[in-house]
Amino acid sequence: MLTPQVRATPAEAARLLDPEFTEIGASGTLWTREAVLAALPTFEDADDPGAEVLEMTGTLLAPGWVQLRFVTVRGERRARRTSLWRLAEDGERWRMYFHQGTPAADD
Repeated sequence: MLTPQVRATPAEAARLLDPEFTEIGASGTLWTREAVLAALPTFEDADDPGAEVLEMTGTLLAPGWVQLRFVTVRGERRARRTSLWRLAEDGERWRMYFHQGTPAADD
């Protein structure tokens, strides 16, 4: 979900989002899976290289559940982010169940 190529391809983005996905964006907006998928094409600029990702760490919370924590930098905007990933019922794919972004000051 961090690359412009995935975000610009609705089928690929949909494959990565859990059916029960929700997000609290860095703006404070609560997003549903359907709203994110509908809005993704309006977010992307073909010439934008995407966000720089820093400090990514992952923690296994329970069987089938992983939390990722990381920082994104896009231009002057910096955000601390966390996402919860759930293993799909087929046991083959991880899908994002929840995501939250919080604006962060430069460290």
